[in-house]
Parts: sequence; structure tokens; C-alpha cells
Amino acid sequence: MTAVRVPGTPVIEDGRLVSTSPATGAEAGRLPVATAEDVERTVDRARAAGQWWAGLGFGGRRERLLRWRSLLARRIEEIAELVHVEGGKPVADAVVELVTAVEHVDWAARNAGRVLGPRRVRSRLVLAEFSAHLEYQPYGVVGVIGPWNYPVFTPIGSAAYALAAGNAVVLKPSEYTPVVGQWLVDTFAEVVPEQPVFTAVHGLGDVGAALCRSGVDKVAFTGSSATARKVMAACAESLTPVLLEAGGKDAMIVDADADLDAAAEACVWGALTNAGQTCIGIERVYAVEPVFDAFVGKVVERAGRLTVGPDDADIGPITMPSQVDVIRRHIDDALARGGRAVLGGADAVQPPYVRPTVLVDVPEDSAAVREETFGPTLTINRVRDADEAVARANALSYGLGGSVFGRRHAVAIARRLRSGMASVNSALTFAGMSTLPFGGVGDSGFGRIHGEDGLREFSRAKAITRRRARSLLPSTTFERTPADVARLVKAIKVMYGR
Repeated sequence: MTAVRVPGTPVIEDGRLVSTSPATGAEAGRLPVATAEDVERTVDRARAAGQWWAGLGFGGRRERLLRWRSLLARRIEEIAELVHVEGGKPVADAVVELVTAVEHVDWAARNAGRVLGPRRVRSRLVLAEFSAHLEYQPYGVVGVIGPWNYPVFTPIGSAAYALAAGNAVVLKPSEYTPVVGQWLVDTFAEVVPEQPVFTAVHGLGDVGAALCRSGVDKVAFTGSSATARKVMAACAESLTPVLLEAGGKDAMIVDADADLDAAAEACVWGALTNAGQTCIGIERVYAVEPVFDAFVGKVVERAGRLTVGPDDADIGPITMPSQVDVIRRHIDDALARGGRAVLGGADAVQPPYVRPTVLVDVPEDSAAVREETFGPTLTINRVRDADEAVARANALSYGLGGSVFGRRHAVAIARRLRSGMASVNSALTFAGMSTLPFGGVGDSGFGRIHGEDGLREFSRAKAITRRRARSLLPSTTFERTPADVARLVKAIKVMYGR
């Protein structure tokens, strides 16, 4: 029996996952649904392939990853159109996502050897007769569970770094964007046809759970905080380490000496790009009293110019149909509790679209302030000063990113934000900076992708010592004498007792 289709909602027909456009309902593709046994077989094949891949060394992997980077760059229009069709994202936004993804592939490929390669570490005087060495070895097989909102950038943020470190990768794309995920795997196979180093398994949440229990050596997950807890619980059964990039409710602080035009421009972009479906999107703003009214006016003017629709619009559809109800509930709750809509409002929700909505004077304990909305909405509240802004920004259990606009104290304010990342006089820019780690604290998860920390996240540190001389202060042997122990005590007192 054929399932009733809601545009954008994945359905399973005859053992295949059918993906459709949230804007038009047009079919984007269909892929076989993996059973738990299929997942285990895929991981087993990946393990053998990973041994070959690790054996290529940093140079061999770099050459192949750079070939993949070049392929992605050459075919950027093709994948941008696929992202647009399957997820509804405007093509221009898809291009920005892809440019950032290509940059991360390039950096990971070029820097893995420098960051992870074997090196000598300085010894300490107490063990001066030994040399110390450190290297980073791949885990083996890394499972990547990707999201639908950035179906290229986010999985690549884990997969490219894991691959550069010498791991094989099994990707479980979101059921809302499986065709994009398969495209990534297929293009990688074009430049690395020898072994199934990068593969995919498709299906609903049960397939992700099967991947967690399949014997992979590490899992990297991006998604909601609620699902992150489920992933962590499943991995705990086998003590499989996890990297969790979970939800966010990022805040922007606008100080009294901020460039208001620049702040408003960045705020509108940070809040409304990808229809607000961005884990590091700006969902809350705290503007100090002297600039509040002027800032709100500039935000409303810019956001009010944005177009909404299926093609060539600034804002596309809500990719996951059920999220529309969350967005509607947050707007209704904010208005019912005394908030005001200075742009949009309850009538802005017109599935599958939501028009830009700016809310002011929203109580801090409302859903629109405390819960992740994941839509093109924004709350702007006035505060006395930056201290109050920081206190409100840090009041939630989330801690992913954030933004600060100002001159004299902006960097100091950014340091005080309880978040893994912050942008000063910009928004979201840390995501595209391949040299910096990406990740959060609290309910936003733990672990880091991107940058040197991201490469180390997908490697095991291996410490090696090597004797190079006779011990002058023998201690780790039963051949030691009372005189040896006495000399050791005297040496410790001389070195550390003053």
C-alpha cells in the first residue's frame, strides 16, 4: 500500500526511502533502507577498507582528498541544485554552504600530517634517561550521523577530518536529505574507487541506532539535544566514544558603541539564513537601552525586504514539516504572554513557509526565548547594560555559539559568553574558519570538529617512551636499593621543594 505523502516528509515504499521536496513534493530520489544486518556488514567492509586507507599514509590520503575537493568545487552547481530540490534551501544559501565545505576538505587534507604525525616530546628530568614520543592513530571506523539543515557542510565537517586522520567513515544521512548524502559518498568513490572507505546507510532513526551499536569505533552526531542523549545512551552500551553537536539558542549582544547598521545586517543574516534552520543561528538578541529602538528599526527594515518562496527567494520552506508546529507555538506563546510582533507574527506561518518574524518585549521564561525554534523568527529584548545581556545570554542550558557587536568591550564580552564559539562584529563566521574548532558546551554537546582539535578528535593519542641510557635514579625496578630511594627523595626535594 502506497503511503500518503506530505511534501518533504520521508516515507518508505517497498523497502526504499523516498525523499521529496518540502516546497513542491517532487521526488528527489529513493534509496534502499538498511537493516541492522546491512549496517553491520557495511561497517565490516569499512573496517577492511580503513586498514588500506590508513596504510596510504598522510601523503596518499592528502592526494586523494584534494582530488575530491577539486571534484566538489567543479560540480558545485550540481550539488547546490540537489540541496535546493531535496531540502528546499535557496540555491545561493546552498552555494555558501558548499564553499565552506570545500574549504574544510582542503584544510583537513593539507594539515593532517602536520597535526597528527609522529613527533618527539621533551622528557622531564626525573625520567631523563627516556625519550618521549607522541603520535595520533586512527580509530578505525567512524560513524557519522548527519543533519538535514546543512546536509553537506555538517557531515563533511566530521567526515573529511576523520578521513584525513586515516579512518573509514560510514555516513547515516538524515532521512530528509538522503540523496545529498549518497551524492557525497558516490563522488568520493569516483576519486577513491579502490575500497569502500566512505559509505552510507539509509533509513529512519532505527538505522542511526543500529549504526551506534554496529561496532564502529566512534560516532559523530549532529542534531537535537534530545536525540543526542539517545545516541549517547546507545553508544554507552559498548563504551563507544561519541562527539555530539546538539541544539543551540544562540544570542547576539548589541552594546552601546556598536555599529548598528553592521549589527542589523549581521543579525538578519545570522537569524534568517536557511529559514532560521541553523544550529548556530541567532535566535535571541539583547540590545542595550540606548540603542534598542534604533537597532530594532534597522532589523525590521532589512528583514522586511526579504522574499519567501520556492525559487530564487531569500528564504525557502521549512524542511521538516513538523517543525512548523514548533515555530507556530513559539510565536503564539510569545504574543500571548505580552510580546509584540514588530514584523510578521501569527499570520507569518503559512506552511511550508514561515515569513520573517521579529518579536520584542518577550518574557525570558517563554518558549520563544528558552527553546530552540529553528525557524525564521527572532526575539529582541532590551537590557540595561552588557552585564545584564551576558547574564541573560548565559541563563540557558545551551552553549553553542554567539555574537557580540561593539567596539571598546566587545571581545571581553565575547569571552564571558558560555559558549564554544563567538563572533565579534559578525555572525556565524567561526563555522567557516577551518583553522578553528567547532562545538558547544552544556546541552549543545561536547567534542570538536574542524581545525587541529577536529583532527585530533578522530584520532587516538599514542604515547611511546624509549630508554636511551641507564637510570641515574632507579625507581621503577625492584633492584633499587635504600640508597637509590634516598637519592630520589633528595633529588625531589631539591627540584620541587623550594
